[in-house]
Amino acid sequence: MRQIEYLSPATEVNMSDGYFQIAGTDHFWVRRRFEVLQKLAGEVVSHAVEIAEVGCGHGLLQRQVEDTYGKPVTGFDLNVYGLKHNVSRISRVCCYDIYQRDEEFRGKFDLILLFDVLEHIPDEDSFVQAILFHLAAGGALVVSVPAGEWAYASYDRAAGHVRRYSIKSLRKAVERNHLEIKRWSYWGLPMLPTLVMRKLRAEKDDEDARKAYAAGFDTRTKGLNETLAFLSRCELIPQRVAGTSVMTVLQRS
Repeated sequence: MRQIEYLSPATEVNMSDGYFQIAGTDHFWVRRRFEVLQKLAGEVVSHAVEIAEVGCGHGLLQRQVEDTYGKPVTGFDLNVYGLKHNVSRISRVCCYDIYQRDEEFRGKFDLILLFDVLEHIPDEDSFVQAILFHLAAGGALVVSVPAGEWAYASYDRAAGHVRRYSIKSLRKAVERNHLEIKRWSYWGLPMLPTLVMRKLRAEKDDEDARKAYAAGFDTRTKGLNETLAFLSRCELIPQRVAGTSVMTVLQRS
C-alpha cells in the first residue's frame, strides 16, 4: 500500500468503492480515456511542470501519466480506500480537501486533471473555485465527465453521480466560473448502444445499487475487454456528435 500524506482528515465521499475494485489500467474505458487525453491535450501534459489530479482515487491516471510522460502527478483525494490502493509509483498521494486551500498549493500547478469527479459534486461552483486556488496563472484544467443527460439511471446513482452532462451544460458550469473552453470533444460514441441497454436493463430489472454498478462497468472477461477496447477506438478525436463522455481543456477567461 502507498504511503499517504494526511494533510486533511479522511472524509466519506459520494463515490462507490466498487469502481476501485473493478477498474485497472488494463480496463478498456480507462485506456480509452487516456488516449483521448493524449489526442486532445497531449502537448499540455508534455509541457506541464507541476501536475495535480483532484480525485485521484487509486491512481490509474497518475500511473498512466508517469509511464507515458515520465512525470509525477500530485494526487488529491479524501477516499482512503482508494488512496491506500493507489498504483502510482513516483507521485505524491495526499489525503487533502481542496476546500482547505493549503498555502503550499496556492497557484502551484500549471495543469490540473479532473477526471470523472465533477459529476459527483452537488455544488459545482464552490468546488471549481476551490480548484482554481491551486491553478497557476495561465495554467490549464482538463475535465472529463460522463455525457448524455438522458442516460441518467440507477447505474449513475450507484456510482454516486449527481448528474450527467452535455457540452452545453458543462460550458454553462465552467463559464459561470470564468473559465473558457479551449478544446473539447465527446468520446465513447461507439459505446452509446451499451449506454442505452444499461439504462433499459436497470429500469426493467430494478437492480440494487451494487449490481447496477457491477453490470455497468465490469467487462468480466479479457476477450470482451479487448473487443470493447477495439470498438472504443472507432471514432475520431475530437468529435462533436455524441458520446458517453465529454472532455474539455479549460483556461481562465
